[in-house]
Amino acid sequence: MSQTELESRYRVSGMDCPSCAAKIDAAVKGIKGVEDVSVSVVAGSLTIGHRVGFSDESLMKRVRKLGYGIEPFPEKPDQGGAEGPVVSDQCGSACCGHSNGDEADTIEHRHDAAEAALHRHAPNSAQGSGPAWWRTVKVRMAVGYGIAILAAYAIGAVWPQAEAPALVAALAVGLVPVSRRAVMAARFGTPFSIEMLMTVAAVGAVILGAVSEAAIVVLLFLVGEMLEGVAAGRARRSIEGLVTLVPETALLERGDVVQKVSADALQPGDVVLVRPGDRLPADGRVSDGASSVDESSITGESVPKSKAVGDQVFAGTVNHDGVLRVEVTAAAQDNTIAKVVWMVEEAQEAKSPTERFIERFSRTYTPCVVAAATLVAVVPPLGFGFAWSAWVYKGLAILLIGCPCALVISTPAAIAAGLSAGARRGLLMRGGAVLEMLGRVDVVALDKTGTLTAGEPEVTDLIAVGRSQREVISMAAALEQTSSHPLARAILKLAQNARAPVPPLLGGTVVPGEGVSGKLGGENLFLGSAHGAQRLACLDEQRAEIDRLHAQGKTVSVLVAGGTVAGLIALRDQPRPDAAAALSRLRERGLRTLMLTGDNARTAEALGADLGVEARSELLPQDKARIVRELQAEGRRVAKVGDGINDAPALATADVGIAMGGGADVALETADAASLHARVTDIPDMIALSRTVMGNIRQNIGIALGLKAVFLVTTVAGVTGLWPAILADTGATVLVTANAMRLLSWRGDPALDGAARERY
Repeated sequence: MSQTELESRYRVSGMDCPSCAAKIDAAVKGIKGVEDVSVSVVAGSLTIGHRVGFSDESLMKRVRKLGYGIEPFPEKPDQGGAEGPVVSDQCGSACCGHSNGDEADTIEHRHDAAEAALHRHAPNSAQGSGPAWWRTVKVRMAVGYGIAILAAYAIGAVWPQAEAPALVAALAVGLVPVSRRAVMAARFGTPFSIEMLMTVAAVGAVILGAVSEAAIVVLLFLVGEMLEGVAAGRARRSIEGLVTLVPETALLERGDVVQKVSADALQPGDVVLVRPGDRLPADGRVSDGASSVDESSITGESVPKSKAVGDQVFAGTVNHDGVLRVEVTAAAQDNTIAKVVWMVEEAQEAKSPTERFIERFSRTYTPCVVAAATLVAVVPPLGFGFAWSAWVYKGLAILLIGCPCALVISTPAAIAAGLSAGARRGLLMRGGAVLEMLGRVDVVALDKTGTLTAGEPEVTDLIAVGRSQREVISMAAALEQTSSHPLARAILKLAQNARAPVPPLLGGTVVPGEGVSGKLGGENLFLGSAHGAQRLACLDEQRAEIDRLHAQGKTVSVLVAGGTVAGLIALRDQPRPDAAAALSRLRERGLRTLMLTGDNARTAEALGADLGVEARSELLPQDKARIVRELQAEGRRVAKVGDGINDAPALATADVGIAMGGGADVALETADAASLHARVTDIPDMIALSRTVMGNIRQNIGIALGLKAVFLVTTVAGVTGLWPAILADTGATVLVTANAMRLLSWRGDPALDGAARERY
């Protein structure tokens, strides 16, 4: 964006499909001073880039003339009273509470400098992005018009001569608003809108004397629009509902004082008290207490997870049976739910290749339909002498049949529902193109550390030599108690779990490249590599055991006490419990799996053998990217999964880059998709979701085109008329939308059981 270009955002209500967005886009682009336009149907937002001096009054007036509600985001948030959330403006121009009357509730918006809006409901607002479906303008219009039609028929039953005029008057109740929108859309750049086709067909039917059919056609159209609005609102609320899971207040501990504060005011480092039955107000780590936590709202898993000191917990989850003290690790705008909402809204603005093709096709298709309808209406009477009324009537029916609404919405409805369903399980994808490509990949290349493994070594073997295991653990822990090395943390964790004492050490010294030494109870101790230990003690008796452990990809630390070997401690970064099941499922689906790691060959081969995955080891970041390019040169579509800085080049090179949640920020920023909860099972789940969505899209396109083809033939043959024609359009639109909404109930690949999907 240039220095002379500014950005303004608006909340738009009443948008239900891509056709609505296209009309707004065309209208706004024609306003002087507007440089760039972005419309999101799912987010209900309009973002424009404009030059200095631009006035938004003309923009809002134009959008309202199209029949949509629009309000700018005010500069100061509505605090919702003294007890309401405290929202800070970090953008310079804040984005905050507004009211769209009948079309939207008051919603607060919070930004940080780099991210898009986070939508959070104000304390007194109803759930969702608008009023209850029966209170919307479209419902009131459909019901009001239905009552007018019934009244007209009632008048006709009492006074038959007045039925036709009464129906015309009733028709005006529904058709005039539609016609006004058609004229405005044509004036602002969209001449072939559904409203225009509907207006032409209804007026033409009245001229031909088919007043009753015209009235029913308009009623079916309004009912169809109402149902579209209900379905679109359900898709929108499926993600917005996540925001309401986070409680408005939290119990903040400061010393011995516990006070109730706004959850939005919490900052990293704060400690909050979470009672049984409470929802967690922020992402954090348990600093005290133990309990089971229901994470179904975030992970989709029905079984509560046990949480103890050091375990990670998420905002919006429910504490079950114990008191927890949680140290906050993320502010409100950065918590798990905030990231889900932000990424999904961003993703739903990015179109898939199929969606872009359908939109381009519809821009040519609609004028062709108008031309075909004109030919049907004119050629038979002029060329063959057939009756004008019959063929004009058929031409009007073809206008309605040919409306592209169902076809245009077939892809974005499924994409939006798929992105929402995935997000509720922690599967975040940056747009429809990513979702579509995931189903087409045939190679999945995964990083080892932090992706296939937990990223933290664990003690796997402890062999005591001439000492008890408890003694060996105590001496090793004493040597490592001041170290922050991952191997030291593993040994200290073992001591904690074994309840072994950790005595103070005298003269602790790091031996570079070898280990650590010190004195305990007058005895000299050393813990480190076999290479370092062999200078202090004879390892001949332990050599075979050390080689065996090394062959299993384990790191072996040798404990030397008083000049003799006291024990062997083997450690390894263990595979995630779900890794084997996930890789097996990928192979069953016909995908090649590959592990790319910078670790040594022996460790990589041992882990690869355990998991049944091909291993490539001792790779630098550029080597990983090179391997991805080589696979692509062979015609393969590659998904790369990783979590570290060294994975960023390969993530950017791959057809789809997937970052594991909790990894390096650069990996998350580079990737096209993310597993928010760092489960390996999320990878086959993403691919399964993609294939399910693409199957749904094919079904939708078949429904849309199939119904049109059937009714086109029957209309030309004279079997069906105007009201079946509108059913071909409105009915297909409703069927397509309802079919897409089925994706909201998607729960993951059924071949992966719940145990394999647990959060580790």
